[in-house]
Amino acid sequence: MSAKRFGDYYKINGRILQYHYKNHLSDFKDWIQKEHAQDWLLYPENIGTYLSLDETSLSNGELYTILTNKNAQGKKGSIVAIVKGTRAIDVINILNKIPLERRNVVEEVTVDMAGSMNLIAKKCFPKTELVTDRFHVQKLASEAVQEERIRLRWEIMEQENSDILEARKKGRTYKFELLGNGDTHKQLLARSRYLLFKSKTKWTVRQRERAEILFKLYPSIEKAYNLAQGLTYIFENNTHKDVARLKLAHWYDKVEKSQFKSFSTIARSIQMHYVPILNYFNNRSTNASAESFNAKIKEFRAQFRGVRDVKFFLYRLTKLFA
Repeated sequence: MSAKRFGDYYKINGRILQYHYKNHLSDFKDWIQKEHAQDWLLYPENIGTYLSLDETSLSNGELYTILTNKNAQGKKGSIVAIVKGTRAIDVINILNKIPLERRNVVEEVTVDMAGSMNLIAKKCFPKTELVTDRFHVQKLASEAVQEERIRLRWEIMEQENSDILEARKKGRTYKFELLGNGDTHKQLLARSRYLLFKSKTKWTVRQRERAEILFKLYPSIEKAYNLAQGLTYIFENNTHKDVARLKLAHWYDKVEKSQFKSFSTIARSIQMHYVPILNYFNNRSTNASAESFNAKIKEFRAQFRGVRDVKFFLYRLTKLFA
């Protein structure tokens, strides 16, 4: 709980309360990491066998790289390191302050598809198995589906604008075509956004009706949707790495035949991260714990009503999670 919220509850000036907590009641002044806290924090004792490496924003959009221990489950002992920025060399220099024998305890590090994160993990944990987070891979596929939907929506909007101007020139009122579910073409493409993120089995009756009309009018969206769902199916329904490898090869073939530029780019990205992506099937590890931890940081930041004093914010954060 923030000092402001605590003060409001007990009818005390929150700012004054926070001032006294920061300067007198807490050990912030004597915090051993205070001098370099704004640039990096390190807690080698929190290293475990399974780690997550990710990035998050702490203040004014400033990104920090965060290494967390999965075994701590987002509680005390979660934070291993927080380093300002995402430059690989900067993060590597800080993490290398941890003795090598301690870093060699790590068996697995989960990362996203960013090259810098992969480099950091390889350099700092040489005996570790890298795992690319499956949700980052699936997110790329979902974005490709949305890209096709948005492209068609812009085309429809442009056509509607032209038709409206043409009708006005002729002194007529333009009538929008209503589809079977009451949507116009533009509304159909706008309102289909969320259903395209979900499996068909999770659609509501209205979403199923809308999808049927959407796919009939715009078959390219259906093709993109099926490719994205096919990739998700591989991750969700295969437990053996060799089977997943074969399924991915079949998926590449479908992508090549589809001639979708965005999906071809995704397929090449997967091939470049082939080994760490397939490592997911060893323990089915993801970066979900890191994403959950980032959500906790955002919630904690919201209680502070923004972050003015980054050092004090990090001090409070480490009291909870380091």
